[in-house]
Amino acid sequence: MPIATIADLDALTARVKAAQQRFATYTQEQVDAIFLSAALAASNERIRLAQLAFEETGMGVVEDKVIKNHFASEYIYNKYKDERTCGVMEQDDAAGTITLAEPIGVICGIVPVTNPTSTTIFKALICLKTRNGIVFSPHPRASRCTREAARVVLDAAVAAGAPPDIIGWVDSPTIELSNALMHHKDIDMILATGGPGMVRAAYSSGKPAIGVGAGNTPVVIDESADLKRAVASILLSKTFDNGMICASEQAVIAVDAIYPALRERFVSHGGFVLSASELDAVRKTVFHEGAINTAIVGQSAVRIAELAGVEVPADTKILLGEVTSTADAEPFAHEKLSPVLALYRARDFKAALEIASELVALGGFGHTSVLFTDQDRNPDRVAAFGERMKTARILINTPSSHGGIGDLYNFSLAPSLTLGCGSWGGNSVSENVGPKHLINRKMVAKRAENMLWHKVPRSVYFRRGCVVEALKELHGLKRALLVTDTFLFRHGNADPVIHLLKGQGLEVEVFFQVEADPTLAQVRRGVEVARIFQPDVIVAFGGGSPMDAAKILWVMYEHPEVQFEDLALRFMDIRKRIYHFPKMGIKAQLVAIPTTSGTGSEVTPFAVVTDEVSGVKYPIADYELMPTMAIVDANFVMHLPRSLTAAGGLDAITHSIESYVSIMANEFTDGQALQALRLLKENLPSAYEQGVDNPAARERVHSAATIAGIAFANSFLGVCHSMAHKLGSAFHITHGTANALLLANVIRYNANDNPTKQAAFSQYDRPKAKCRYAEIARSLGLGGESNEEQVESLVAWFESLNRKLGVPASIRDLGIPEAEFLDKVDAIALDAFDDQCTGANPRYPLIDELKAILLDSYYGRPFVELHARHPSVAHDLAFQPLPETAAALRGDWAKAGAICYAFPHTGISA
Repeated sequence: MPIATIADLDALTARVKAAQQRFATYTQEQVDAIFLSAALAASNERIRLAQLAFEETGMGVVEDKVIKNHFASEYIYNKYKDERTCGVMEQDDAAGTITLAEPIGVICGIVPVTNPTSTTIFKALICLKTRNGIVFSPHPRASRCTREAARVVLDAAVAAGAPPDIIGWVDSPTIELSNALMHHKDIDMILATGGPGMVRAAYSSGKPAIGVGAGNTPVVIDESADLKRAVASILLSKTFDNGMICASEQAVIAVDAIYPALRERFVSHGGFVLSASELDAVRKTVFHEGAINTAIVGQSAVRIAELAGVEVPADTKILLGEVTSTADAEPFAHEKLSPVLALYRARDFKAALEIASELVALGGFGHTSVLFTDQDRNPDRVAAFGERMKTARILINTPSSHGGIGDLYNFSLAPSLTLGCGSWGGNSVSENVGPKHLINRKMVAKRAENMLWHKVPRSVYFRRGCVVEALKELHGLKRALLVTDTFLFRHGNADPVIHLLKGQGLEVEVFFQVEADPTLAQVRRGVEVARIFQPDVIVAFGGGSPMDAAKILWVMYEHPEVQFEDLALRFMDIRKRIYHFPKMGIKAQLVAIPTTSGTGSEVTPFAVVTDEVSGVKYPIADYELMPTMAIVDANFVMHLPRSLTAAGGLDAITHSIESYVSIMANEFTDGQALQALRLLKENLPSAYEQGVDNPAARERVHSAATIAGIAFANSFLGVCHSMAHKLGSAFHITHGTANALLLANVIRYNANDNPTKQAAFSQYDRPKAKCRYAEIARSLGLGGESNEEQVESLVAWFESLNRKLGVPASIRDLGIPEAEFLDKVDAIALDAFDDQCTGANPRYPLIDELKAILLDSYYGRPFVELHARHPSVAHDLAFQPLPETAAALRGDWAKAGAICYAFPHTGISA
């Protein structure tokens, strides 16, 4: 039934849609049989269809249209015959992914008058290959040949088993019907090839569209080019179908050195160089009122000359106009769709690039450009041309009409008769369009667990007196820099280590200006010492502060180019961090000898350093910071004061508990965390009470701290440490004490099977903190029947231990004024939220919740969920925006933007 009205169009699209829905169920084998049948039929009819196109349009060359039809069938089939376009396209069992192909649906195919039959064959075939239906909207001047090409493909497809209405067409095309088709509810995508107006209409239809931009191909020829090949290629391409391929050459820019020879070669091989008056006559013929004259499109050079009143030899192949302007007013600077070619003379290659760039900008953005050069000897020119041209196809030593459509002069350029021009040309794709552009790819992604790891120093020595044997491993090294604190150095605690190092033949330098909570300024002073001394081993001797300082010093010594801000950059996944730490150990090893029992820094990839200007503590984390060797010799902690014994032991307990409930806890770290807790439960009170009089307890606590360090080095920590970092920085509370004041409420907070938000990590498939805390309680023999009771017993044991070790019952009991604490609590909560430790917490925290934990711990009361509190109390706990955030209320968005983006629940919205 002829399609001539909107009602006819509605009926047609309904039939094609129904056919496509059936076609979408076909298997790859069925589709491939249909694809083959249709391609064979189109190929067999290539001559008849070419003749029809020439008879109807009066454009081009029949013999060349035959080649285009042959290419559209044979080359397209050959390229895509084995490509999977149905069902499973790819399956990666290792990655747990399956890629499935789904057809787009019904395609609207816009067909140009310049290439009607070949474009119809091409679009119909790629739609059949992808199980899409297509409705063609022919150009009015090429309607009959377009319909016939579509019918040939349809009949062959149906004979091979395709649904009868899988291809349709508009019989009497009008602007009204074309617009209706593009906007039709049953059309899922538009595949538009045509003039700029039609392509713009396709993109403005509100439908997904793939269109092509205008071509205005410039050709640069430099002094190294093979002129015979260049001229032959350009003549082949520019005369092909009388220049109607959109990729065909529009202007030749030759460098001055070869311009005369190139001009002569053109003249001797069928080119006619127009005189000034002839050039003006052809200008007026080719363009009328600023637009191309349709009467010359696809006509021969002789015919165009005749229309212009210019007499040329009967064997003239192309008309050449020598011009200098690349302005819009110069007709020869535009696309001409005929064997008419502009000829520019450039003083050198740089000037030629400039002219070519201007021509592309005038009317060929995104399409095609060509360079003729010695491609083997001039890779720099090929690269420069590629960089400068804003075109999707950059062809080297290639006839552009044939080269641009692909698979003829370069076999990695996909064959196509729809050439995408990218965003430059206002297109959605910047490559040659093919079946992949007509498929929705569905990715089935099975849940997979992240690869985990268990990293420790290369060597870990332990037992009392092991330092003697351990340091023998440094034999052969030359210079050791010992990093320690002033107290240990001046009281002689470091002397045994210095003596042992010298006994191994090492020259020793000591940097002992490390203070508690080391600052960047201190570290930089140490780096200067190292730079002068040039050690090949750095020995960190002391508690957490010398360890932290030594690690950062090590990085800055080996890599002076690094910026501290980069080292401190927060990350979500240590393997995917934006900033990658430099490789360590190139200039020096790092040996860590702890003199306190708690930090575990000797076996962890972490360090904390303070910016002395802002007062902010920065936790730094990367496995490159892992010491080369750890020496866990309890002789160095026998005389540890009670306060340090308590703070270190409680820190180690927090390490063990947080690592055990971390979202990254695993079977490798679980045993270490539990063993560390058992050792600490059994020995920490004795080590605290008896000190040097119970060396066995001292040693077990020392070992437990290192074991806990190994556990959290690989499974990380949680919000107790996040808040302790910021609380300690704000009020100068020792780290272990800060953890001790917070841990009980953090356990209460995390032990919730239905939290406000769960942390996101593949292996952490549900809230587990409550049962994990209960497992700790059972391992420690703390009692309780249910998980809830066992969590309560764990909290009770820890609070009892705090009392035994002299820890105050609340933060307030440390003597911190209420007004000062309340003034800082919002900032502490916000900074804790952004602490590096927060990401591994089993419960993803809201800032209000962190604030509630801090306030409850300040007043010494058990944490209660926000929703369970009295409304007035809940209101008081609401997070208050910091001055930086509140600045947004005054219009200072530049200052507030980052915080508002990260924390939308601050109450400010843009």
